[in-house]
Amino acid sequence: MEQDLIKACEAKAQVWATNPLFDAETQAEVQAMLDNEDKTALVDAFYQNLEFGTGGLRGIMGAGTNRMNKYIVGMATQGFANYINKAFPQGGQSVVVGHDCRNNGRMFAESVANIFSANGIKVYLFESLRPTPEISFAIRQLGAVAGVNVTASHNPREYNGYKAYWADGAQVLAPHDTGIIEEVNKVNIEDVKFEGNKELIHIIGGEMDYDYMTAVKEAMVDQEVILRQKDLNIVYSPMHGTGRVVVPLCLRSWGFQNINVVPEQMVVDGDFPTVVSPNPENAEAMTLGMKLGTKLNADLVIASDPDADRLAIVCRDPKGEWIIINGNQTAMMFCYYIIRNKKALGTLKDNDFLVKTIVTTEVIAEMARKNNVELRDCYTGFKWIAREIALSEGKQKYIGGGEESFGFLPYDKVRDKDAPASICLICEIAAWAKDNGMTLYDLLMQIYLDYGFSFEHTVNVVRPGKTGADEIKQMMTDFRGEKAPKEIAGSRIVLSKDYKTLKATDAEGNVTDMDMPDTSNVLQWFCEDGTKVSVRPSGTEPKIKFYIEVKGSMESADDYMACVEAAKQKVEDIKKGLNL
Repeated sequence: MEQDLIKACEAKAQVWATNPLFDAETQAEVQAMLDNEDKTALVDAFYQNLEFGTGGLRGIMGAGTNRMNKYIVGMATQGFANYINKAFPQGGQSVVVGHDCRNNGRMFAESVANIFSANGIKVYLFESLRPTPEISFAIRQLGAVAGVNVTASHNPREYNGYKAYWADGAQVLAPHDTGIIEEVNKVNIEDVKFEGNKELIHIIGGEMDYDYMTAVKEAMVDQEVILRQKDLNIVYSPMHGTGRVVVPLCLRSWGFQNINVVPEQMVVDGDFPTVVSPNPENAEAMTLGMKLGTKLNADLVIASDPDADRLAIVCRDPKGEWIIINGNQTAMMFCYYIIRNKKALGTLKDNDFLVKTIVTTEVIAEMARKNNVELRDCYTGFKWIAREIALSEGKQKYIGGGEESFGFLPYDKVRDKDAPASICLICEIAAWAKDNGMTLYDLLMQIYLDYGFSFEHTVNVVRPGKTGADEIKQMMTDFRGEKAPKEIAGSRIVLSKDYKTLKATDAEGNVTDMDMPDTSNVLQWFCEDGTKVSVRPSGTEPKIKFYIEVKGSMESADDYMACVEAAKQKVEDIKKGLNL
């Protein structure tokens, strides 16, 4: 380890260990790192400042400049408060503050509330943990100008985070994102007003829960199918988090009467004792739910992540085995049902629209095209879906949108991923399928038969350190230059999109401008055989992601597994061709 780096970290740590602005517990933790001969922990905690990005903060909890603690959270909040007061010099503005089940979540949320109030900003502080989408809803419902949710979503137990929201209930976009970051970067620990003004802090809870759950019912497509299948056998897990009360109540308000919860995971616990990681994408995290589902012969098993913005769905295959519906398939099911049943009920209007992210399956695009429904593509991240909703407010109706990473929003009352609403709707979809003699698996097969088989796979290429960052940068340079592929796994590229230049180039070399709200370091290639490859370096981690989608042909549901195996081989060919 470089001695200069160690010395620099020791100098920063000495300030934390001796400055009376830091409490005794923090000082003792830092001093222990200073006294330890092994400087690894010290360097990890102090080698950089935990960066306040466009989404806020996220990091491992502990003392240090590169950790989530009340001082780092305090400086972020002071900067956010400064920005709000500059943006609204007339004063009288309010913010909403919430948190999830993570360790220190309540302490961080109360610190945030105190700092906002000390800066003359009225705070609506939730009485206890609440789902992320309810925070978004409350901002709009209360006419607040901003909000903060203390959450690290589905990250491991060591993490916590801080999501910043603006007046529309969405995570901040330009120009506010960069404006807030500039203000945060100006703040020193001495600037933070930790002593709150209790008169400006208002505790909220039950009434907002009621309003939110009432709003969630607007995502319902067909009440009659629920009434016919009110005994649908549902198993639900909140992963020790915020969905534990709200999701079962929402399901009951929709008319479902046979709701079974995973008791071990109903316990609020930031240590997540029953899972390795509280990520519903991982089969391991769904084990207890599937076990209970087997015992109760459930129709489906569903889960939300700790802050209840993402969902996971488990259903049975023809052999009776539980399988997890992946994020692309989840989005496909929602869009299929919304289009099909709104059409059948006569509630689908000419100006209705759907949204998906650019790396999400093109099956949804085919659905929209065949049914004459407008579909918009946007960048990865739900703030971009929220932007599309905001742009069309009062002119067109948003009827659903999602991304491949298990997030969906089926109505326009919230501006972030919404697991409670999505879980209610997927149960309605399961009820409709059952009403028609199908399972969710059967429904998935029907989608492939109607709109074509698709298989999606993401490759994460990790390249740590500065050399890794340089290598990732060179990969993108090569892909844009002379090493740009002309074909992928034997299929000619017929369209290339470069979101950094916002230029699209077809096979003949014709270049057209792309209509996007901003540039992004993303490349996409579309092939003659329907293959799509998207390349995107991570902005926060030392890795580059390749989103691969390949097509296949299914004549019947019996062809599904053969299509999957052929697609997996195609993915291997693509990886080989791109040297992954």
